[in-house]
Amino acid sequence: MKLLKILAVLVVVMLLVTACGKGGGKGVKKLYYPEWWQDQGNAEYVQTYGMATKVSQNSSYDAAYANAMLQAAQYVETYVKGMVKNYEEEAGVENPQVLALTSKVVKAVAKAKFANVMVSKQETIITEDNRYQTFVRVSVPKEAVNKNLMGQIKNEEALYNQFKASQAFGDLQSEMENYDE
Repeated sequence: MKLLKILAVLVVVMLLVTACGKGGGKGVKKLYYPEWWQDQGNAEYVQTYGMATKVSQNSSYDAAYANAMLQAAQYVETYVKGMVKNYEEEAGVENPQVLALTSKVVKAVAKAKFANVMVSKQETIITEDNRYQTFVRVSVPKEAVNKNLMGQIKNEEALYNQFKASQAFGDLQSEMENYDE
């Protein structure tokens, strides 16, 4: 009888251990990335990365490439606009109901022109829901990035010089008008 009780306790303990062990890692799932993802191994290039999941393999590649090129353009120049709106409304007398809404919109636009860009790594996998997920690494020569940055700096400098010249001309014109009086 004592042996039967010990055996029953062991069975209950085993059931508890196996039941608790099954659900332990359910909430966490690691995402897949290739081993070369986010690697900046070549000093001659700026390497940018894009990823996309689509129904067709071709559109998956095209979207991943576009995302990588957008990332490259954002190194050079990005215009960002943002807006946050908060709304709150209260309705009712004795038991008022409060309705609240917050919306946030951010728009980022990038512009750059590159030469000699190449796709240096690409990998496509099929996901569990039979979609194509493509990872792309684009290598942009550092000289192309530097050329874009220098172009931006020169444009800003030229605009500033033009502004200062027009300001000086305006000062000269007002001095001449004062002289004529």
